[in-house]
Amino acid sequence: MSAAAVLLALASATAWGVADFSGGLVSRRVATIPVTVISQAAGFVALLVAVGIAGGGIDHRSFGIGILAGLGGGAGLAAFYKALSLGTMSIVSPVTACGAVVPFTISVATGERPGTIAALGALLAIGGAVLASVEERRSEIPNRARAIGLAVVAAGALGLFTYFLGLGSREGSPLSTLAGARVGSLGLLLLLALGRRDSLRVGRSWVLPILAIGLCDVGANALFAVATRHGLLSLVSVLGSLYPIATLFLAYVLLHERLTRLQLAGVATALAGVAALSAG
Repeated sequence: MSAAAVLLALASATAWGVADFSGGLVSRRVATIPVTVISQAAGFVALLVAVGIAGGGIDHRSFGIGILAGLGGGAGLAAFYKALSLGTMSIVSPVTACGAVVPFTISVATGERPGTIAALGALLAIGGAVLASVEERRSEIPNRARAIGLAVVAAGALGLFTYFLGLGSREGSPLSTLAGARVGSLGLLLLLALGRRDSLRVGRSWVLPILAIGLCDVGANALFAVATRHGLLSLVSVLGSLYPIATLFLAYVLLHERLTRLQLAGVATALAGVAALSAG
């Protein structure tokens, strides 16, 4: 696997982790739906500007594949945040981190053949991301089965988002794929907000942070899209899925959250997987 693919994919994971960490902090003070919709809209505007500067119009096939990605991303975010609203991060995060299995499996099933060492590295990286996401929580959780069901939906939907985002970018125009993905996710989230009659208003002091989250998220998408043009989608998607480690690191440094032995073992396992994947 090329160094460019590895670096770009890890950069996308880092940016996704920063966006998730920041979004989580803001969502403690502001309702989730307006945070998600406004941040997605900010990314969409940035993409429109990028498309205008680049010129050349829209690749309709890539745009269509991007819409499929966006529908998966929007549905995944909705399910993920709903699961988190039940107060079950210790269950939701590890299950959602398993979403990397989806693009890896589809890519291999449709013809990609990563080397043995790289494939083993991918499995280690996925397992490490899952372990790093596990939090201690000894109290009984009411709605446990519902939370697990929502997390499984989120994992599958976000996995499809990753796969279609990479597919459209690799086989056509990354910008067109990104624009289609944002149309799909933003449209779905707006319909959800309208159906629930949620207000999209936020305090003025929160507007800039939410816009920054959206730009960080779309930047992560762009890095991932470019990475898929330099390496196998099955492997790039695994590296991009390591964003929980970036979120965990930020929580440790900025919020002084304690890391459990299991989480540290997960980080070490994921790093070993990255090394094997890169070498393979």
